[in-house]
Amino acid sequence: MPSYLEKRSIRYPIYALMAITLVFLVILAFYNWIISLIGFVLSVIPFYYLFIVDYQQRKDTEKYIATLSYRLKKVGEEALMEMPIGIMLFNDDYYVEWANPFLASCFEEETLVGRSLYDVGDSLIPLIKQEVEMEVITIMNRKFRVIHRSEERLLYFFDITEQIEVEKMYEDERTVIAIIFLDNYDDITQGMDDQTRSSLNSLVTSILNKWAQDNGVFLKRVSSERFIGVFNEQILHSLEKGKFSILDEVREITTKQNIPLTLSIGVGAGVPSLPELGELAQSSLDLALGRGGDQVAIKQTNGKVKFFGGKTNPVEKRTRVRARVISHALKDLIIDSDKVIIMGHKNPDMDAVGAAIGILKIAQMNQCEGYIVINTHEIDTGVRRLMEEIQKHEELFERFITPEQALEIATEDTLLVVVDTHKPSLVIEERLIHKMDHVVVIDHHRRGEEFIENPLLVYMEPYASSTAELVTELLQYQPKRSKIDMLEATALLAGIIVDTKSFTLRTGARTFDAASYLRGQGADTVLVQKFLKEDVETYLKRAKLIETVYFYKEGIAIAKAGAEQVLDQVLIAQTADTLLTMEGVLASFVISKRNDDVVGISARSLGDVNVQVIMESLGGGGHLTNAATQLPEMEIEEAEQQLLDAIDEYLEGRKKE
Repeated sequence: MPSYLEKRSIRYPIYALMAITLVFLVILAFYNWIISLIGFVLSVIPFYYLFIVDYQQRKDTEKYIATLSYRLKKVGEEALMEMPIGIMLFNDDYYVEWANPFLASCFEEETLVGRSLYDVGDSLIPLIKQEVEMEVITIMNRKFRVIHRSEERLLYFFDITEQIEVEKMYEDERTVIAIIFLDNYDDITQGMDDQTRSSLNSLVTSILNKWAQDNGVFLKRVSSERFIGVFNEQILHSLEKGKFSILDEVREITTKQNIPLTLSIGVGAGVPSLPELGELAQSSLDLALGRGGDQVAIKQTNGKVKFFGGKTNPVEKRTRVRARVISHALKDLIIDSDKVIIMGHKNPDMDAVGAAIGILKIAQMNQCEGYIVINTHEIDTGVRRLMEEIQKHEELFERFITPEQALEIATEDTLLVVVDTHKPSLVIEERLIHKMDHVVVIDHHRRGEEFIENPLLVYMEPYASSTAELVTELLQYQPKRSKIDMLEATALLAGIIVDTKSFTLRTGARTFDAASYLRGQGADTVLVQKFLKEDVETYLKRAKLIETVYFYKEGIAIAKAGAEQVLDQVLIAQTADTLLTMEGVLASFVISKRNDDVVGISARSLGDVNVQVIMESLGGGGHLTNAATQLPEMEIEEAEQQLLDAIDEYLEGRKKE
């Protein structure tokens, strides 16, 4: 059937032809009226027929349009009233002016007209006030995607409850791989007879098998100290809610047997690829072990890492064999390099500088040129005194260079050794890391999420008191081409003394061994005390800061500087150390501005409170007993509130465990 427009396009030429014919007949009538009359009579019959046909076609077209209009109107009404899409009109006072039956049925009401949006759904008010175009909200235990048209004061509701459930079901069923590692299995079983070792294996296996069976985990032992677990994300969420209680269970049961065995678990989740899951699990395990073990690390798809456990002080378990292997590996890397550049963290302390001097000595023992990067404008009083003493030794002093000089002399064959940190954002000159391909990391802090990419060699021992202690052990396995002089040994000893607070915190048997070795090399303890002396002004600043102390919870002391007062990190740390010596203080936190935009928090504890976990929740890190964080673009009061919230969260989590 021709369309209405097609019919009109046919009709107009016919009418034009009729008009032309009439004009022609009129003209013909002036010359021969008889022929004109005959022509008129002959023209009337077809033109009349065409008129009748056109009239009928117009009537049909009008009827068709009327029918179509009615159908469209009916469909529109049915769509408005019957389709499973909620539609609501509201007024300026947030009252419902009209809602279709489907929306009313969702609220189990006959009509919503006249109801206040505050009664219908509180979550709708912020959406309207903030003029949000689309948002997913929950109403009557159902999920709706709400589209807001502010000009028309109109809301569309799309029920996506089933879609959300399917998405959640898919996410819950995604595969998770976990690698379970017995931290100190080799050390514990080394001196055991076969019967005792078999008994320990049976005990651990039975504990883990029961845990796996209770939680729906497929568990397979792949070596004497390693298990593989496969489960889904729903089970993972359940394990997270229980804070991975298997860690405490294994530790407690084995301790009762006088066998202090602990677990570390690396979890890979959030990706569909099985090889990638395995890599994530191994990477997470490496992270957990690098932080001291006895904990779970879960790498998330957004790059963040969740940690569980790690609330006990790690037992020293590094061996001299490992120190010797690392020392020889470092020697080989140095020999293959044209020069060695050593760099610590920003605002270097005595440990960073002492360790750097020790690595410089290792380079010299292997007849390789070495340099230490330092920014003399960012050093504390103790390091400044050390540098003044170093200036008296020209041969050593000329080995200290600025970051700009380091960038100039670095080549593709240069070895970069980073000491006392493993975070790129904390080193003195981050451009050096990006410029150089050969990087070694030596650190004693627990490994965090941020880490230098693709280092050739990593020596991280969170059980060590200081990086200076680690470097001292490495020195003992180097070629004895030159003897460590007094100032070099003193700098290393100063680093150990500062980080252990004069051998009172994080001090193991190896710490005293390292100190004894350095003393035998001529380290001057009197000179160390000279470096560590403080002036009266610093003492008074610390005393004034201590005056602000208050107890937030039992045993938790908090001190904070004034809103406009700017103090250096060393003073903040010293204040936290001093507070820890006071009676009744189990943990201390000191808050102060470090510059116009950064607030620093130093945290210390005696081991009962894990300040590392608290500082990590604020973006920092450290050790169980010694940690810190920096909060950019923040005021003192805001930083204090965030600290209190972090302490509450930590204590609440500990109660649940």
